[in-house]
Amino acid sequence: MRVAEPVAASWKARLSLAFQATGERTVLSGKSHDGPLVVQKPLYPEGDAVCHTIIVHPPGGIAGGDELDVEVTAERASHTLLTTPGAAKWYRSAGPWARQRLSFTVNGCLEWLPQETIVYDAALADMQCDVELSADARYVGWEIVCLGRTGSGERFTRGKLRIHTRISREGKLLWFERGSIEGGGKLMNSPAGLGGRSVCATLVACGAGLNPSLLADCRKLPGVSVTLLPEILVARHLGDSSEEAKRRFTALWRILRPALCGREAVSPRIWQT
Repeated sequence: MRVAEPVAASWKARLSLAFQATGERTVLSGKSHDGPLVVQKPLYPEGDAVCHTIIVHPPGGIAGGDELDVEVTAERASHTLLTTPGAAKWYRSAGPWARQRLSFTVNGCLEWLPQETIVYDAALADMQCDVELSADARYVGWEIVCLGRTGSGERFTRGKLRIHTRISREGKLLWFERGSIEGGGKLMNSPAGLGGRSVCATLVACGAGLNPSLLADCRKLPGVSVTLLPEILVARHLGDSSEEAKRRFTALWRILRPALCGREAVSPRIWQT
């Protein structure tokens, strides 16, 4: 009698974080998790006012059927920078979709600067991000996506990536983007799509301080296309190196952060390890 091969159990994980300002210090005031999503000890490489927090997914990769939910609330006058310790890896799937949902409620300042996302060939990946801003809240976030493991010669020829991003301020929609990239599909090689590139990246910034002068400074940087819309700045990068994309966006962040947050950019220490 043939014995069925064991099927790996999928992970359902949830992480909820709350940050608030206590005097001149931003603290992690609330934390709960269920499943393999945790945070390391908050760090303060630039002083008490900004709390750097590293979100860790211990399994190291996201497989078909996995569902990750991250909810973050940043209270008024708080300033939080969230990042990850390494690349997020979305593994190939035999059929089930893998999903990640980010929900950010921002009354202060929140920076979401994860390291790159690698989508393996034949992965089925669904990435959602919803950001709700109060009247004077500030937000900077990026997503750097590498389609296939190009370092080992793998291309994204099968599978699908779905990306959904929604940003609102006091209920008013500022930015809504929904996209789908099919492995080996026409969009990957079309001049109106990815043009044969394996890395696509998007940065969005919201807050007071966005103006034509700042836009002009951002457009001096090579390798990024920058657009200023009402209340939001959007930057894009296409290339073949996730490291290059990160360098480009870090340079852009160093221009944007003083205008939006009133602070010079201080990179998370984990980026250096």
